Amino acid sequence: MGKEIHLGEGAVKTLVLHLKEAGIIESTRSGNFLTDKGEKITLQLKKIISNECKIEKNGLTKSKNNHAIILKKFSSVIKTGLEQRDYAIMYGSSGCITLMFENNRFVFPGEGKDCLAPYKKIKQTLLEKLNPSEGDIVIISSSDDPFVAEISAKNSALWTIATS
Repeated sequence: MGKEIHLGEGAVKTLVLHLKEAGIIESTRSGNFLTDKGEKITLQLKKIISNECKIEKNGLTKSKNNHAIILKKFSSVIKTGLEQRDYAIMYGSSGCITLMFENNRFVFPGEGKDCLAPYKKIKQTLLEKLNPSEGDIVIISSSDDPFVAEISAKNSALWTIATS
């Protein structure tokens, strides 16, 4: 139980209990299912986090494994991008960058220059897999472990949503 997400049985049971207490799931003999409240939260999250993808090692992200996640229409809440990096690092990331999608370009917060101009392959991957629009942000977290790259990107994204 929980092997794929690196959680033990006790941790999974505790999480299920918290989800029940919050009214997000209900349990029956045949398993757990989302309540109406859980469905609503899930739909809201899917609107904000519409896509994610892996990115191979490159000159911008030095680690072996890189995971990108998009947050739709969240550029207004980004300050410097360091907050997302710090939160990803708390989850084991070796590095994390936040990009904003403005005027059909990926830019670092506070800058107007296309920061992916020298990295055409990364830019193409992000455009194809994430399908960004004006005002979106992309968080790319890196690690030598693919699970850590993914979970730290997701936790950074969830932290960004929760604190907006």
